[in-house]
Amino acid sequence: MWVECRVLEAGCGGRRRSLRSTVMRLPFFFWFLLLLGAGGLLLLHLQDLTETLQQQNQGAKVIFSQVQAIRKEPCPYCPDNDKESDPAEDSFPRPVQPVQLPVFPWVQHSSLINPRDIPAAHVTKSHRKLLLKSGTLVQQLNADPPGLIKESPERRTQVQQSRQRLMREVCAKYTSGTTKQTITRMHVSRIFVEDKHKLLYCEVPKAGCSNWKRVLMVLQGLASSTGEIQHDEVHYGNHLKRLDSFDQKGIINRLKTYTKVLFLREPFERLVSAFRDKFESPNSYYHPVFGKPIISKYRSNATQYALRTGAGVTFKEFMQYLLDVHRPVGMDIHWEPVGHLCSPCLLDYDFVGKFETLEKEANFLLRSISAPSNLTFPSFKDRNPNAERTSLEITRRYFAQLNVTERQRAYDFYYMDYLMFNYSKPFKDLH
Repeated sequence: MWVECRVLEAGCGGRRRSLRSTVMRLPFFFWFLLLLGAGGLLLLHLQDLTETLQQQNQGAKVIFSQVQAIRKEPCPYCPDNDKESDPAEDSFPRPVQPVQLPVFPWVQHSSLINPRDIPAAHVTKSHRKLLLKSGTLVQQLNADPPGLIKESPERRTQVQQSRQRLMREVCAKYTSGTTKQTITRMHVSRIFVEDKHKLLYCEVPKAGCSNWKRVLMVLQGLASSTGEIQHDEVHYGNHLKRLDSFDQKGIINRLKTYTKVLFLREPFERLVSAFRDKFESPNSYYHPVFGKPIISKYRSNATQYALRTGAGVTFKEFMQYLLDVHRPVGMDIHWEPVGHLCSPCLLDYDFVGKFETLEKEANFLLRSISAPSNLTFPSFKDRNPNAERTSLEITRRYFAQLNVTERQRAYDFYYMDYLMFNYSKPFKDLH
């Protein structure tokens, strides 16, 4: 019986220990369920919080876009960006703010060379690859939006600094490893001098140069207002001094101490403007000097009248002449690239203005050089005043006469101007 009792006691004890173990395990399982439930609730709360933040961020983006749309000024040369464009349709891209490029110490001390001395074909191959290797020199740099120029003087100054930095960056990359050039009279032959206000203006035809000459004449005291100066007086009066008329010491001194100014224009638009002015209007110089050899070389079955007068050159014929390495007649300043005309890689301009915002930027510059307060930049068009100004749409119509290869070659011809002065590729099929 004692043995049986011990056996029973052992069995009872085992059951008691099993029950105690079960009771002790119950709280841990219970706490596991509680923790699991709490974790699920926490995850749901975090998910709701994340969605709320995302919605807030999206709302902020919408508000920013609306503010940008309100601040955006309409401009005649900008495309209609409110509609989605067909990817296959050629168009000028939307302008964006200029990239703020860093100033590197070697930019101002690099060896520079004038782009005039290197053929355009050479630029479009080896130098283009060199330029595009830099992250700051990408083809998506676009024209400066007009809205920036309407802001405060400080913002306008920032825009100027951005343009100068880009110009120096491109010049430094383009001239990497070359020998520094001496400034010659050829490099400054297109620069007009205004000594009273210490101003040097490089003439870029079809970018407001006639009215700029009027302004310089008023600054010199040759006229009381720009409106009284006739077209022939501007271009044939020889009232303004050129920088190459001074001796070497005078040239260098003025380059160091005067404000050097450059105003330019979207290259294709400037080109079309020049063609319309010189070949579609009566012209006693360009028709016989340029028109006759162009028609003779590029038009089959030309009439005797066309060969004798040089009148009626088509845009396609003109482009054949421009892109021909064996041109029947030489280059002209009205369609020569700005990089050749004004040597920006050698002269380092203090002010880079654009035709697209000409009046605002010109008046800002006049105030900064202490010009008379009543002098403002004129807006009238005295040559062919009844003709419509060359615009984006007009430029598109002319370039639609060319095939893709011809447009590409034209872009290659002005490639450095597009890159150096922050203009977008004019057509989507260009590379």
